[in-house]
Amino acid sequence: MIKKASNGYKVLSEKGKNLGGPYKTRKEAEKRLRQVEYFKHNHR
Repeated sequence: MIKKASNGYKVLSEKGKNLGGPYKTRKEAEKRLRQVEYFKHNHR
């Protein structure tokens, strides 16, 4: 999930772990979230 922080946007796991960021724009955060999801489902 993406959360707005005081210094930008952060990508967090469901349990709240930081997976990347802070990013200046939401678009950058969404790009990172797609990368995380890709590896979660397709990396073996």
